[in-house]
Amino acid sequence: MATIRIAYLYEDLMNTYGDSGDVKILRYWLNQAGYDVQVDDVSLDHEFNASDYDFVFFGGGQDYEQTVVAKDLFRHKNELAKFIDAGKPMLAICGGYQLLGDYYETSDGTVIKGLGILPLHTIFKADSRMIGDTEFQTEFGLVRAFENHSGRTYFDDKEKLQPLGKMVEGYGNNPEDGVEGMRYKNTIGSYAHGPILRNENIAKAITEMIIKSHEERVGQPTA
Repeated sequence: MATIRIAYLYEDLMNTYGDSGDVKILRYWLNQAGYDVQVDDVSLDHEFNASDYDFVFFGGGQDYEQTVVAKDLFRHKNELAKFIDAGKPMLAICGGYQLLGDYYETSDGTVIKGLGILPLHTIFKADSRMIGDTEFQTEFGLVRAFENHSGRTYFDDKEKLQPLGKMVEGYGNNPEDGVEGMRYKNTIGSYAHGPILRNENIAKAITEMIIKSHEERVGQPTA
């Protein structure tokens, strides 16, 4: 049986509001499709080689953990950029989503540098938290989830980045733009916890992306 390889970035630090459930759900659907699944925790002092993996997951974290991760993450910038630009599938939630961008500015004005792989930035508004049930329409269908964030994310290149979905209920990226998340090639960023992949439509779509990524990695023909 073929084995799908998943890299979970900072599993021990970036796992708020049940984000690890996304990986468990993907394991289920990949098992149903006839694959074994190996999940590697790529954390502090671990190495990441883009060519070793079929999928990357990057969950959300609290401010302190996110600051710790931000300092370590630059070791992986080139490999992550290679993975993303090659069109390999990645799902980044909340803090993970923010760290793919250029920077995020904290409530006290401190600017924490992001990877700068994607043209977006985040501003924290500590006195204006966006929390509650969320609903948005995507190319995969309607998604229902939960959001809880003070960060407001803005695209700096709206031609390169596309929203994951259009808001029906909730805030999404920020209160002004009416959109949720981000799509660049096969990289998806989102503020949706819950986890987001309890929505079977998007879970199955990402599962198909992962299987295609695996076939390309091992040199098998894709459907």
